[in-house]
This record gives sequence, structure tokens and C-alpha cells, in this order.
Amino acid sequence: MVCLILFVGFVPAAAQEFKLGDNGYFRNQGVDVMGFDDIYPEGHQGGVSLIMHGHRVATNGDIRLEPAPGQWQPVPKQRNRSLDLTANTLTAYLSFPDSSRHMTGFNPMIYPDLVFDYTVTVKGEGGSVVVTVDLDRPVPEAFLGKVGFNLELFPGALFGKPWIMDEQTGIFPQQPNGPTRYEPANHSHPGDFNPEGKASAAQLAGQGYSPIIADDIVSEPYATGRRFTVRPDDPYNKYTIEALGSELKLYDGRMNHNNGWFVVRSEVPAGKTKEAIKWIITPNVVPDWVYTPVVQTSQIGYHPNQPKVAVIELDKRDQRRLKPSLRRITAEGEKEVTVAEGEEWGQFLRYNYLKFDFSAVKEEGLYQVYYGDAASSIFRISKDVYDRGVWQPVLEYFLPVQMCHMRVNEKYRVWHDGCHFDDARMAPVGFNHIDGYVQGASTLTKYTPGDIVPGLNIGGWHDAGDFDLRVESQAGETYILALAYEAFGVDYDATAIDQIGRITEIHQPDGKADLLQQVENGALTVVGGYRALGRLYRGIICNDLRQYVMLGDAAAMTDNQIGNADDRWVFTEDNPNRELTTAAQMAAASRVLKGFNDTLSVQALACARELFEVTKETARSRSAKVHAAAELYLTTGEQPYKDYLLQEQAFITQNIERVGWFIARAEKKMNDQNFTKAIREALAGFRTELEKQGAETPYGIPYRPHIWGAGWDIQAFGYRHYFLHTAYPDLFGPEYIYNALNFILGCHPGTNTASFASGIGAVSATVGYGLNRADWSYIPGGVVSGTALIRPDFPELLTFPYLWQQVEYVMGGGSSHYMFLVLAAQQLLDEK
Repeated sequence: MVCLILFVGFVPAAAQEFKLGDNGYFRNQGVDVMGFDDIYPEGHQGGVSLIMHGHRVATNGDIRLEPAPGQWQPVPKQRNRSLDLTANTLTAYLSFPDSSRHMTGFNPMIYPDLVFDYTVTVKGEGGSVVVTVDLDRPVPEAFLGKVGFNLELFPGALFGKPWIMDEQTGIFPQQPNGPTRYEPANHSHPGDFNPEGKASAAQLAGQGYSPIIADDIVSEPYATGRRFTVRPDDPYNKYTIEALGSELKLYDGRMNHNNGWFVVRSEVPAGKTKEAIKWIITPNVVPDWVYTPVVQTSQIGYHPNQPKVAVIELDKRDQRRLKPSLRRITAEGEKEVTVAEGEEWGQFLRYNYLKFDFSAVKEEGLYQVYYGDAASSIFRISKDVYDRGVWQPVLEYFLPVQMCHMRVNEKYRVWHDGCHFDDARMAPVGFNHIDGYVQGASTLTKYTPGDIVPGLNIGGWHDAGDFDLRVESQAGETYILALAYEAFGVDYDATAIDQIGRITEIHQPDGKADLLQQVENGALTVVGGYRALGRLYRGIICNDLRQYVMLGDAAAMTDNQIGNADDRWVFTEDNPNRELTTAAQMAAASRVLKGFNDTLSVQALACARELFEVTKETARSRSAKVHAAAELYLTTGEQPYKDYLLQEQAFITQNIERVGWFIARAEKKMNDQNFTKAIREALAGFRTELEKQGAETPYGIPYRPHIWGAGWDIQAFGYRHYFLHTAYPDLFGPEYIYNALNFILGCHPGTNTASFASGIGAVSATVGYGLNRADWSYIPGGVVSGTALIRPDFPELLTFPYLWQQVEYVMGGGSSHYMFLVLAAQQLLDEK
């Protein structure tokens, strides 16, 4: 939405010119140009970025070595960044290669044998910004045409929209269109920049198409010229790029990578170093534009007994103040219920905020909050607001769809066919694989690399986008579900799960509690892996990059035939923190599985006991050992675990902010007066710190995103707070539980107020990074990562299926934490 009117109280800019501010970016009324403040170019967050009238339209303006790079292609190393406010100039100092990422790291990259330093200077000149690239040496002949300055254009806002390149015109297409052409690949000139790197270039490249080789087959540019205009039809999104001394080429990055963006590119000419690239970028600035107020509420609504506060987000230049109002929607029309002055909260990120408290309204019905012409979504106030279709989709859809080693049906629909029955073979030793997997010699079992490891092809859930099974996500998910069953006793049955027949039928009850069946599903993979290997697995993942990026049916990844080249690999590790945390989680799972699957319950407890005894304690794993002792004591009541907790009293009280939430339940059972006194005193101090954190934002919870959207962290915060509140209600109120839930359900920063929980609420994230992301679809009950921060101060939640840091689903939290929060709110409010 945009605002066309100059409001009374709005302070207009003196002139239309881009000025570099103390915030580190250029601003010209409603248009901002950011430069090298962000740190995640492989996630479309970096380089030079353009935000126009409240929306990010282009990013990653920087030197790249391919016309259409993806997340696996080399990125430069940023050495420094400087601002000169007097000269109105921002300069970034960068280099190729970044040897710390060559053939190593969480996602290894293969840098070609090319070394150079360069600077990118961004200067505001009137209504334009001038971007200049200077190299320290000419581009070698072998890499001419490979080194160029790219700017990525967000495709989700451009489909069906026009562009002009000199005298050529076109429409941005919904899908990438040929023709393509072959080019010599950088992959044929690998560098040797990191002798310690243990990734395998052959394994990463594989056979046929490889995501790590992005420049052998490229799309023909849609157009070539000197002056390119995006969205000539729309004054709010129109901008022009003029290249001096080089050509502009418009590429479709989706030709190489499904998650690519449109790319405007200029290749560095032969022999040039000074002003090797010079662009003049001229965004159209709408005079006196002001950000339209955004009214943020829960997309579901509120229980009558619940605090109800709308947050209103305003342009910080907008000094006018209207009175928010609450209207009830009836069969006869709208009725104004209450009008009041908004409470000034102040500035957060780039906006000012008002709060509108309508907690006194308890009458059930449909409502909407207005601020002038801006309005929230329609929501309910009702005692049954959380009773149906709010937490249930997590159990009905998301968890079943994510189940591995299963065929998952929903009546006519097959979510995915039977998959990964051929899990798994032992991973190679000393190998730096993808996604953070590394197999060290010290973690070997009785199996040698390549051996088939039996017992790993049952249970577990796929990671939402990548299909792997990490032990922390498997055990963590199991634990959250087990604690939910303990806390709320959910006996809900909408799904038939047959672990022997390997069939799951959604919306076909089988007489068993779905929550317990899902706890069982998680314990089967964790305990099964432990019993097979004699230790925990680190994870089970596909063995090459082509498999890793696969979209669609999980059954297409392997042939389900044990013992051939497409089988997934199982990794192990020495990680005391993870091992002891898993011990805690399996101890809790054992409690709830007792009477449901007694054999698995006994095995889970045995696993937890053994891990507690044999895992070495380190400074980093000490709190995890306390966690394991607490859960083992709750499960067994045995004195040694109690004695260990008493012995660790000083450590516990000194680290109460980390361990208090799980110590709370054990402390109540221990019945030790001195221990209780020490814990309560430590928690009183922690409460003061929590209150400071809650006051940091207008949402009443800490919001501190790094790269990923902070939704998952906020849910985990609310989940942990439940245990503090229920154990010590005199010290901790329930407000953070409600605030965290409201944040997830739509009361969060930015223009996109969708519920992070897909399919839940009046407006929700119905384009998610899950197995069906290529179809721009979603999985009901999946909870996306949520609103991210474009540094330094722009909150963003785009509707785009490939931005994992904003819309990915996840296991080991995410949806299960969300479900827990809803059940907690329902329980606490019904008790009032």
C-alpha cells in the first residue's frame, strides 16, 4: 500500500537528493540505498540494496564471478567499510577469494584461481547514486566475461511487469525462458587457497547438472544495452540504471537456480582497473510520500480474558496522531466499540510505534482495529478462539507430511511417497560435506565408510527444506512434543500412522493419540540410531549436492534399494553438549511413551542413562549435563541424579537464565529447602533482566534477528517462559507467553502482518520454504522463520518461497513450539 496525500503533521524533505546519514545508508524521502551493511549475499542480503517506498526491490549489488550466482557460488570477502558524510560517500573494500570458505565450512564453495582486491564506492549525487568499482589489477584473459557487477532484482514483485532497455521492451516472465548457451566454466580453473579444506570438488560437482557450477550453461540475456528502466509504469517502483563504459545485460537467474532472481549485470572490460564499472542508479522518488500506517494484531484473535493490544507502525517523519478505534462487525454492519488515544511507545528500528489497548473488551464477536484509513485484518474475540484449526494443523498436517520412511496420504492427495527405505551408509572419514556435516576419524563406530548401517530406516522427520535428519532436530522435536503431552494431556486423533506398513493417512483416525504417535516417531530414529551405532548419529543426509537441492517428492531422492550409490550417508561426531542434551530429551520421551510403547520407553531411558554416564563433561556441556540430570530425575526419581543437581547448585544459580526453565520442574519434585531458596533468589534477579528485554520492543518480547527471522527464537522464549510461570507464578506472569504467540500470529514489525503459521489466521504465510516450495505453496501448520532484518533497520517478510531465512519451516522447534504456545495460552486463559 502507498500513501498519495501529504498529511498535516508530516515533515517533508528539503529537496530530492540522496544524503548519507549516521544510520549508514543514503535516504531521499521514501527511497533508501544501502551499501554493504548486510552480511548474507548467498541469501540475497548484501552489497548495494535499494528500498523504494517501503519495499526492498533490488539487492546484492557487487562483483560476482557468474551472470547468475546461487548460494553455492563464491562470494567476496569484505575487508572494511567506511563512511564519509562530508563527501556523501560510502566505500567498501573487498577481495576474491575468501580463502576461509574455499572447500570448507558449513556450505563449501569452490573458488577459481583468481585473486584481486577491489573497492565499491557509492556516492549520492542529487537524485541519483553513482556506483563505481575500482580493481587493483586488470581481469586475466581467462576470466574476461566472468567478472562483472551484478544487481539482483526481486522477482516476486516483477512477474508480468514491464522493463525498457534502450529501445527494447519486455515483460518480466513468470518462469525462466530460453534459449541458453554454453560457456567455459570457472570450475575448470580451481584455486588452491585453503590446504586444510576437506571438501571434495568431485563429490560436490557430481554428474550432470550441478548447483555448484553455475556458469557453464546460462540463459541468453533478455536484453543488452546502456540504460535500463524497471517498472516504467509504476512511480513507486520505477528506477533506471545507466552504465558508463560498459554494457548492461538482463539475465534470468532462475535458469541456473530455481531460487534465483533477475540479474542486471555489467562485465568488467579488458584492461580496465579505474572505474572498471560505473553505474548511475536513479530511483523515482514520489514527492512527500509517507509510509502508510500498519495496524498489527493477531490474525486469529483473542480469548476474552487475554490482554489485547494492537501495535500501530508509523513513518518516523509522520508527526500527526489519530485516535485508533475498535469496530465490531455484525450481521447488520460495523459498530464502533471504543476509541482512545494511542499510547506513544517510541522508535524501534526505522519506525515509530503507538499501542492501542482494548483488553477491557470481552464481548465475543468479530472485530477490526482502525487507524484512520488503515485497518487490521478481521479477528475474533471468543472463548473458543484457540479450540479448532489453530494448534491442530501442526498435528494434522505438518508433522505427518514431514515424516520420513513413510508414504503420506491425504485422501486423494499423496504428500510424498515412501522414501529413504535404503538409509543409510557410513559416511567417508575426514570429509567436509554440505550443510555442516563433517565426519572425523575419532567418531568411527564398528562400521567402516560405505558400510550399510541397519536400523536407520524407521522414524524421524525430514528437515523442512533439505530432507536430512539431524539428531538435534529429531530429539528436540520429540522432547517438545513429550513436554506438550505432559503439560496438556492432548488426546487428539485425526491421523492413522502405521510404522510397520510405512503408511500415514491424514484425517483418518486410528484410535491412538497423534501426539504420542509423533513422540514415538522421533524416538524411533534417535534410539534406533543409538542402538545401531553404539552412539548417537550426527545426522543422515544425501551424499551429493544434486540430491540436496531436490524439490518435490522425497521419494525421488533415492531408489529405496539398500547398498548402492544413491543411498544417504550417516555421520557421527564427538559433541558432549549435543549428546547430553539428547540424553535429557530421551529421558522425557521415555516418561510419556510408558504405557504407549513400553519397549521404546525402556530403550529411550537406557539411551539417556548411558549418555549421561559415558559422555565427558566440558565447560560448554555443563548446563546440558544439568539438563540431563533434571530430566532423568523427573523420570526415575533416583537419588544420584538429585545429588548431582544439588552438587551443581552454584553453577545452576549463576546460569539461571539458561537452565531455570528446566530446573523449575525438578526443583518442585526435589523438596530441598536450601536448593529451593537458592533457585528462587536467582530467579528473582533473572526476572528483572527479562523485564528489561521485554521492554526493548513495542511487542513486549525481545526481537533480535541476526540473519534469520527471529520468529523461532521468540517462540522458544515463550515456550521456556511457560515453565517459569507455572512453577513460580508469583515471580513470572503469563504475559510473555501471550506476547510471543501474538507476535507469531501477526503482531510483528513491517508491512506484512501475516501469521507465520501457514494456513492459520485470516492472513498467513501461504508460500513457504517446504517440500512444495517450487509450487509456491505451503504445508498447513508449518511455521516460517518470519520477519527478518535487512541491516541496519528494515524489517522484511517477503512472499517468496526460496528465502529460507524468512519462510523456511523447521524441525526441533518452529511448529512444535508454536503448538505448545497455543495450548499454553488456552490452558491458562481457561483457568481464569
